[in-house]
Amino acid sequence: MVTVGKAAPSFALPDQEGKVHRLSDYRGKWVVLYFYPKDDTPGCTKEACSFRDEKGRLEQMGAVVLGVSADDTASHGKFASKYGLNFPLLADPSTEVIRAYGAWGTKNLYGKEYEGILRQTFLIDPTGHVARVWEKVKAEDHALEVAQALQELQQEQA
Repeated sequence: MVTVGKAAPSFALPDQEGKVHRLSDYRGKWVVLYFYPKDDTPGCTKEACSFRDEKGRLEQMGAVVLGVSADDTASHGKFASKYGLNFPLLADPSTEVIRAYGAWGTKNLYGKEYEGILRQTFLIDPTGHVARVWEKVKAEDHALEVAQALQELQQEQA
C-alpha cells in the first residue's frame, strides 16, 4: 500500500504515442498519477475530460497529469483522440505498476465480485514522495478536487 510520505514506486510505461514515461522524468514537478479502469467508459471518460479541462491550471502550479490503465497504447490513442485528451495515458497491461500502487483489488458490480483496477489518484511531490492519496474517487469534478488539494499543499509549504 502506497501511503502519504513514502517514496512513490518508480515506473516506466508507454503512452498512447509509444513514448516511455518514467517517474524520474518528472523529478522537480508535482505529478498527478491517476488510475482508471477502462478507456472510453462513462466514468473514466468523465474523469479524463475533467483532467483535460483542469490541465492548464494544474500546469500553472507545476504539475503534470498522467493517467494509467491496463488498456494498450492503441486503445489509449483512440480514447485520447476521441476526447481531445491533452496528457499522457500510460499503458500497464501487465498491471505491475497498478498493483505496486495498490490500485488493484476487489470490486463489486451488480452484486458480483471481481478483481480489477480501483479508481485512485496519487499526488506525488517534486521529490518523488506521495503527498496525497484519493482511494475512492468520484469521477466527475475529481480534477478540480486535486487542483484544490495541490494549491493547499503548496500554500502550506510556502
